[in-house]
Amino acid sequence: MTTPGLEDARTAYEKLQAEGMKLDLTRGKPSAQQLDLANPMLGLPGPEDFRAADGTDTRNYQGLQGLAELRELFAPFLQVPAEQLIAFGNSSLELMHDTLVHALLSPLPGAEKRWVDEERVVFLAPVPGYDRHFGVCERLGIELLMVPMTDDGPDMDVVEELVAADPTIKGIWCVPKYSNPTGAVYSDETVRRLASMPTAAPDFRIIWDNAYAVHHLTEDEVEIADVLALAAEAGHEDRPFVVGSTSKITLAGAGVAFLGASAANVEWWLRLTSKRTIGPDKTNHLRHVRFLRDADGLRAHMRAHREIIAPKFAAVEEILTREFAHTPGVEWSKPKGGYFVTLTVPEGTATEIVRLAKEAGLALTPAGATHPGGEDPQDSVIRLAPTFPPLPEVGKAMEGVAVCVRLALAQRGAQAERSSAQRK
Repeated sequence: MTTPGLEDARTAYEKLQAEGMKLDLTRGKPSAQQLDLANPMLGLPGPEDFRAADGTDTRNYQGLQGLAELRELFAPFLQVPAEQLIAFGNSSLELMHDTLVHALLSPLPGAEKRWVDEERVVFLAPVPGYDRHFGVCERLGIELLMVPMTDDGPDMDVVEELVAADPTIKGIWCVPKYSNPTGAVYSDETVRRLASMPTAAPDFRIIWDNAYAVHHLTEDEVEIADVLALAAEAGHEDRPFVVGSTSKITLAGAGVAFLGASAANVEWWLRLTSKRTIGPDKTNHLRHVRFLRDADGLRAHMRAHREIIAPKFAAVEEILTREFAHTPGVEWSKPKGGYFVTLTVPEGTATEIVRLAKEAGLALTPAGATHPGGEDPQDSVIRLAPTFPPLPEVGKAMEGVAVCVRLALAQRGAQAERSSAQRK
């Protein structure tokens, strides 16, 4: 016999399928409207305006560290001195990948040997986390060890215990501001503990992926503690590698990525990178300087982004609140910035919800993508990415998500009822 709640949920789902949706909430991409904000860049620099402030011809070779004036513009936002900041190509993922490859093949400052010569290399993976971080390690044979995320960042009691005892743990992935996918902001105390904690590995590194440094969804421009400064104060100046990019600021496919670190780390990275490239696209660097101009110009540009995407996050919040405010086991993040909302559902239902959504024409990030190996042990986390679709489609997609959640929970409840009746 079908329970009334299950019957209603199935009817709503069948109606959803009949709509023939083709909507996508899978990746945190800027929308076409956001990319249009940077269209004026495409005409920069002009044919007579290709020289940097120091007279350098940006069309030519050299300049491995990147254009000085662009590094000076982004230095305060990334909390890295301009002389310790590298401006490179369009992908921060490339910089993180190359940094780990360099560490595998050449000893880091302070290291006794290359990582490839170690018996094991382990990175801590705060979860829920960013699947592309995990993918880099999986490709390079670096093991991942999950640690839980809190509202203030990684659970530091767990992190400190692990890194103090195990010299094979060589690093940790961190998205410190508006974290992917929870939107968490690392507390000052978390940053201080990461920067100062004793580690069994002398070459322990923090990959500080500050991807959302200026990506605010409210007028409150959240700040985080300066990990480079705190690490230097604690005697661990080589510990952090700070990463950022303009991928979600200007043009995602034609932006600029940044890498900041101690002077020793920067020298190490540039020396090794010089073996594979003569220099980055400094004309694109100049294009960004001409377009953004200065700190105020960057802030104004990001306010224009906020005007486009904040209503989409508001739509997600409104629909989830309306549908699930009083539903046990259903929770979601309420980020003040970044590109994602994390939807947490009762254990064992996330995969089914994603499957139901797919069959109704709604693409969601695979359940488990927020965990190493694509496997969430609780099967309870779904990452929602509302930035790319137009606002009306975000609302329609979230209505569809709600239908799929209700059906999965109704199926789960009916199964529990059957199991209980069988036991009796």
